[in-house]
Amino acid sequence: MKDPILENQALSQHMLFFDPLNKKAVFEKGENGRNRIYYADEKPGVEILDFGTARFNYYAPDAQSVRVKGWGGSMSASYDLAPCGDGYWSCTANDINPGFHYCDFYVNGVKTLNPLAPYGYGGFYVCNFFEMPDHDSDFFLLQDVPHGDIRMELYKSPVNGRTKAAWVYTPPGYDEDTDAHYPVLYIQHGVGENETGWIWQGKLNYILDNLIAAGKCEKMLVVMNSGYAFVDGEINMFLPGDFDRELTAGCIPFIDAKYRTKSDRESRAIAGLSLGSAQAFSIGLNHMEDLFSAIGVFSGGINPTGMFGDFDVSAAFADGERFNRLIKVFFASAGESERMTEANHETLQKLAETKGIHGVEYTRPGYHEWDVWRYSLREYVQLLFR
Repeated sequence: MKDPILENQALSQHMLFFDPLNKKAVFEKGENGRNRIYYADEKPGVEILDFGTARFNYYAPDAQSVRVKGWGGSMSASYDLAPCGDGYWSCTANDINPGFHYCDFYVNGVKTLNPLAPYGYGGFYVCNFFEMPDHDSDFFLLQDVPHGDIRMELYKSPVNGRTKAAWVYTPPGYDEDTDAHYPVLYIQHGVGENETGWIWQGKLNYILDNLIAAGKCEKMLVVMNSGYAFVDGEINMFLPGDFDRELTAGCIPFIDAKYRTKSDRESRAIAGLSLGSAQAFSIGLNHMEDLFSAIGVFSGGINPTGMFGDFDVSAAFADGERFNRLIKVFFASAGESERMTEANHETLQKLAETKGIHGVEYTRPGYHEWDVWRYSLREYVQLLFR
């Protein structure tokens, strides 16, 4: 009998399916000459057989070769599939590390998508992914607790005039308790991803649901934006446009006007991963007097002049007493195999020794990948708005 974790619905849901059917319609002539339609099982693109063991399946009856390859980090290997009948190709891998894995399928050497496996958006394109659970990974899985809602909101960017989408998590009970007002976390995705990432890849709503049910974090709204604020003809470097203005002059006023927010600075936090961590770091520090009281940097640098010299927030660290008074949570996390981990540790240590600045450092085994960011979110939100 399988461990229940291996069959949790959160492991297979994705942007196209909450509960994948793995069925196909079959059309054939019946004995009386009339058309007959029935449903036949399809093989899932990725089957989790046990902890660390996965079977990859691909339907390609005319193919000469099929291969699957991870994106590196915790899944750097590739695996050759072999024909197994009825047009399917398959292989079983016994060395899959726990965590979230982007992967590419190749048919006859050409990179393609596997329509039987989950879809996400990463690397600036639609791609496949799968989950290899761990024994202690139930914090981001679907559990029998009250669930919050995910709502898609449309607002106009003051930077380029385009209508932008923001996804909003509202905690359990939001619609019932109409007198309650809530603090807000604004959280950003990484480069090549978008506002959908923290839901389908990050499982943010389940993380919040489970923590709230356990009494480990405050009820809050969480807003997930697309972090790109491109203007036609504008040449951007690492930071993609003036997202500072889009967030602070466009999205935040929109959210405060439509939702029951606590709109004071002490009730507003910002965070992000990778590219989004640079946005959270710079925007949070540039608006520590008026908008934000907590900053979360997941897998990003905390160099005051930016990783690529694309901003300078040195002034925010000049007065340690002021910094501690305004920023209640200054959180930096990374996987132990990431290159910024040691530098961030040294920076936090130096800020503490020279300025008395309080920072929270969190690391765990891992790479520049979603499982590290899920754990980072879990640790960060438990510190907010206490």
